[in-house]
Amino acid sequence: MQRAVLTIAYGTVDDLDDLPAFLTAIRRGNAPPPAMVAEVRRRYLAIGGRSPLNEICRDVTRRIGERLGLRAAFAGRMWGPTPADVLAELGRAGATQVVVLPLAPYSARDYVETVRVAAKALTMTGKAGIDVVGPDNWGQEPRLTEAFAASLSRAVAALPESTRRHARVLMSAHSLPLAVARAGDAYERDVRASADAVALAVGRSMLPHEVVFQSQGLGGGEWLGPDVRTTLDRLAAEGVTKVIFAPIGFLADHAEVLYDLDVEARGWAEARGMEYARAGSLNASDGLIDALEVVARRLCS
Repeated sequence: MQRAVLTIAYGTVDDLDDLPAFLTAIRRGNAPPPAMVAEVRRRYLAIGGRSPLNEICRDVTRRIGERLGLRAAFAGRMWGPTPADVLAELGRAGATQVVVLPLAPYSARDYVETVRVAAKALTMTGKAGIDVVGPDNWGQEPRLTEAFAASLSRAVAALPESTRRHARVLMSAHSLPLAVARAGDAYERDVRASADAVALAVGRSMLPHEVVFQSQGLGGGEWLGPDVRTTLDRLAAEGVTKVIFAPIGFLADHAEVLYDLDVEARGWAEARGMEYARAGSLNASDGLIDALEVVARRLCS
């Protein structure tokens, strides 16, 4: 058996002209209204014209491949390179088993299933026969908790002692349509469990914290909360003057962090008289690579 590693993230575009097709893919084949495309373009332009997500994911992929001594490749769930194309390439290189490392720890099962479906299609066409293994969820992996806690600890330590009494930590994750959450999806429970584990790992320096859900879809509908704006309204009324966001639902900088938090949430906080700060994303740090290595070796055992 010859193993290879496939990391998979949600995906994003490198060229803003691809936004209509990208949004169509996200919307399950439904073309987006022009106003939605314009709004998403505006957000990308506000963070420099492109998301760094693909570049970061490729760096993560290179590092974990080197750590494991295995061929490694990166795919996007909603945008290229597609799992089918990447699996075909790995198959041509001789891989017979692919270890999937989803860069979305609380939704790992869905990402692994996407790769399994692509692998099955390749097998049926005779292009490759590849076994797929991957985790159901790795959001509570202790090494990941330690990495998030180390980043948050640095952000808390930067606070002047005099401001800590009126500060609050907001641990954020991407929201879900409320219908999905009500159907019994474990996502909310897992995010909250991770938040509690991170707070415990920070230790005595930890500030009061709570969980918020961000980046609700532009298409409307009911979404899992509490949302960021409502939470900031309440905190301002309670006398909180400093908020530190810890985006534990995300591993890397991309639009949901660089725009939804650093631009939009910052603006909401400052409009309510609160200072904004954020724990740094893990990106391709040693802490994230350590966590991915533990997950991968467990799958290979």
